[in-house]
Amino acid sequence: MVSIRAKKSLLESNDQTLFLVTSHTMLTQHKNLFLLHLTVLIFGVTGILGKLMDADEIIIVFYRLIIAVIGIFAYFKISGYRINLSKQALKETWYVGVIVGLHWITFFGAIKLSNVSVALICFSSGAFFTSLLEPLYFKRRLDYREVLLGLITVVGIFYVCREPGKPFFESKYLPGMLMALFSASLSSWFTVINGVLIKKGRRAKNISFLELSFAFVFLAAVVLFQYHDQLDVLAMKPIDFLYVSILGILCTSFAYIVSVDVMKELSPYTVVMAVNLEPIYSIVLAVLIWPASEKMSPTFYVGALIIIGIIFLNGYFKMKDRKKIAPEN
Repeated sequence: MVSIRAKKSLLESNDQTLFLVTSHTMLTQHKNLFLLHLTVLIFGVTGILGKLMDADEIIIVFYRLIIAVIGIFAYFKISGYRINLSKQALKETWYVGVIVGLHWITFFGAIKLSNVSVALICFSSGAFFTSLLEPLYFKRRLDYREVLLGLITVVGIFYVCREPGKPFFESKYLPGMLMALFSASLSSWFTVINGVLIKKGRRAKNISFLELSFAFVFLAAVVLFQYHDQLDVLAMKPIDFLYVSILGILCTSFAYIVSVDVMKELSPYTVVMAVNLEPIYSIVLAVLIWPASEKMSPTFYVGALIIIGIIFLNGYFKMKDRKKIAPEN
């Protein structure tokens, strides 16, 4: 028969074990949250670096892809991850790599044509394009709530690019705005395609690496076609090469590796809400670095609040819908 003292000792031991397990879980959760927000902040730095560089956007993306592909490949080698190079995998990802390459070119082009604030806010319209593309690829009905939120986002974009006393189509930000919207549509397109591939059981790491590799091949072809008679443009200024190295190593390779690991541990809702902060981080950083050129009219901030509010509202609805269809435990 177990004595009272022995039972008490066993209970205390169980309590200590539970406390240690709970403490470890909480520390892990806090660490992952910190890493998630750090990753989103790093993604937000991408636009800042693009603005700082004088090099052409095609050259920026070309070097970014070289560094990123080498960095991720090195990580795979060290971690022992095996890349699937089957004909099926290559067939499924080559054209998505082209879309990724075009997306990055137009993203940096939009920043150069306008500024970081306008480009990032317009780029946030991606949710609207996704709401139109997802039903086509996933064979589901159009979600009119998503379309409505997307149309409200368009209203926000109108306010973002409106300059007081000028017609909308005479705005100096219009070319950059249109390119940012095109870039957002490309981003939504390859994101939806990746969603289809993952649903088929394809590995996210494999998809991303192959797409970046094909994006590099596409950019190499573009560089040869565009600059075949002036390859000296590849010789970037030292400061630009420093920035593009940060872009490739920190904002692509490191951010990709960390985000893949962290997102395995956190809930989709937490991830969506954190990612929605990217344009906010970028705009705050841009205003701190370029207070003159990034200072916008009051209508810009009205539009920005509308768009950011819609992004968070859409994220909330998505998570609510997932909870409804999730099987009960």
